Amino acid sequence: MSRHVLLDHGSGGRASYRMIKDIFLRHLENPILSGLDDAACIEAWPGTVVSTDTFTVDPLFFPGGDIGSLAVHGTVNDVAMLGARPMYLTCGFVLEEGLPLEDLEAVVRSMGRAATEAGVRVISGDTKVVPRGAADKMFINTTGIGRLLLDRPLSGSSAKPGDAILVSGNLGDHGLAVMASRSGLSFETAVKSDSAPLNGLIELLLERVEHVHVLRDPTRGGLATTLNEISAQSGVEMLVREAELPVRPAVREGCSLLGLDPLYLANEGRLVCLVGSGQAAEALDVLRSHPLGTEARQIGEASAGEAGRVVLQTAIGGKRFLSMLEGEQLPRIC
Repeated sequence: MSRHVLLDHGSGGRASYRMIKDIFLRHLENPILSGLDDAACIEAWPGTVVSTDTFTVDPLFFPGGDIGSLAVHGTVNDVAMLGARPMYLTCGFVLEEGLPLEDLEAVVRSMGRAATEAGVRVISGDTKVVPRGAADKMFINTTGIGRLLLDRPLSGSSAKPGDAILVSGNLGDHGLAVMASRSGLSFETAVKSDSAPLNGLIELLLERVEHVHVLRDPTRGGLATTLNEISAQSGVEMLVREAELPVRPAVREGCSLLGLDPLYLANEGRLVCLVGSGQAAEALDVLRSHPLGTEARQIGEASAGEAGRVVLQTAIGGKRFLSMLEGEQLPRIC
């Protein structure tokens, strides 16, 4: 095992998980942090939810978005995944000397539009400039603050045997869009990032469906890694049916060309939802009634099997384990 930080450690996959467990939790562990959810409730201020994130996407501008809108969407979504209403953001910028001011203004303008769309306000911030070569153009760190909509927060540890596993839409769009933009690739059908604020969709779901157990956005590491995390946190096994996975033909073809797997590509406007047995149809109806959930599908179920095991039932009827991401498919993706 390497004694140095590798790109693999930032993938959101198995190496990231090991680094969190072996270094961060070893020295910073407490009951709140150990939950390993997208955000956390603050005990001293009941109902207050906080999340933090850092964005280093390359290139800064890509089809369907940019680092500014991505920073707002990603942070809003992390707060919302606990069943909270995002309200405020703070943002910190690390800027490389030589960055065109017009690029900075375009990013900040995009952040403003995204914040307005999501119904949040940026209330504090900070800016640092570093010498050429000390950073790559621009990094953005954000903190999101919101108020819980439920009696208790949702968590990746709340999945139950029999739960239906739903996804809100097509997978892999963001990862492939960024990769294609970075490499100057084009496809017959344009591929755009799915980056979007999911808080409105989530509020609608929580308002109309009683037994929503888990919400998670499958960002770094993609759907496969996210399901492995939930499976391990909740102590359930998961079965996923390949034939039910929503992937656009252009994304499937692009992944085949580039040797990528859409199940491990980052998504920035999609959610994974686990709902109680018998509520899948109702939840799908709600998701599909919202513009960001029109392609929602049930892709599998949780069971009382082996904790941390996700099984993919292939389109031809076989089965294989679906593991966490190993290695770094796409660096600087979000």
